[in-house]
Amino acid sequence: MWGPRTDFAATAAPAPAPLIDPFQRAITYLRISVTDRCDLRCVYCMAEEMNFLPKRDLLTLEELDRLCGVFIARGVRKLRITGGEPLVRRDIMHLFRRLSRHLDTGALQELTLTTNGTQLGRFAGELADLGVRRVNVSLDTLDPDKFRAITRRGDLKVVLDGIAAARDAGIKVKINAVALKGVNEHEIADMIAWAHGLGMDMTLIEVMPLGEVEGDRTDQFLPLSVARQRLEERYTLTPLPDRTGGPARYVRVAETGGRLGFITPLTHNFCESCNRVRLTCTGKLYMCLGQEDAADLRAALRASPDDALVTQAVIDAIARKPKGHDFVIERQRPAAVPRHMSVTGG
Repeated sequence: MWGPRTDFAATAAPAPAPLIDPFQRAITYLRISVTDRCDLRCVYCMAEEMNFLPKRDLLTLEELDRLCGVFIARGVRKLRITGGEPLVRRDIMHLFRRLSRHLDTGALQELTLTTNGTQLGRFAGELADLGVRRVNVSLDTLDPDKFRAITRRGDLKVVLDGIAAARDAGIKVKINAVALKGVNEHEIADMIAWAHGLGMDMTLIEVMPLGEVEGDRTDQFLPLSVARQRLEERYTLTPLPDRTGGPARYVRVAETGGRLGFITPLTHNFCESCNRVRLTCTGKLYMCLGQEDAADLRAALRASPDDALVTQAVIDAIARKPKGHDFVIERQRPAAVPRHMSVTGG
């Protein structure tokens, strides 16, 4: 009679090796841009008249799903869907439905997205049903006229209604605001009070020199060290050890009880703990937001129905991930990196 088998550990196939870069950082976070298109034209992100990629150049949703599977098999535990504005891509919920299976198996810890909020009213319920538990909403002002000026076309009420829909669906919302000199710098404290009053975290971001836009980014740039000093005139900020998988450093605001993050790629880079890479909608893998080196995963993906080639391309790319970027806004005009943020995926 056969006894119970006790040699599973000896015979089971070894788990694939995780993705480790040259500086011994484990790559566990993939940001995926599903489109370079957006229904807004924010002044620090896009030119007013953008030339978008031909749709034929984009990876199909099935190819995006397949690539995500390759990364998950190699230890990626967090996926963030970005754009452009990800929710304007046709049939985007098909991709979310496919990716949610990795949440069900436990292979993926989090599936989330960054959005401008304009489409949240349509999709919040379905996103929640598919396991999306939190989203980042990019919002730089609560003034309707200023919002239209920053976005060149947006309706603030639509975004606020979208945020409300997400919260009603049980999705935790974090507000991301780019600090803009002479635009919203004196509104930041009130925005914090608003966000925290609704139980939402907020993160401040320095404007990044990616892509050519009208005007000079040195006119837009507000160091967050300056913004923080001003906030400390009104608020008591206590540093927190919290990490959410991204580059933000957090404080607790005593007067509101809420959490405030600072993302400072210019005044203090966050590269030493970088655990993320970025995949564009055309299949380019950028190992660093602030560098131009990229791997063409689309070619490897389409060369074979087997994942061996594309897996090796990913491994080779991670092996040349740099230690960090070199954003110095004063010497990088019109842009440190010529591609727009909407192409890379935020």
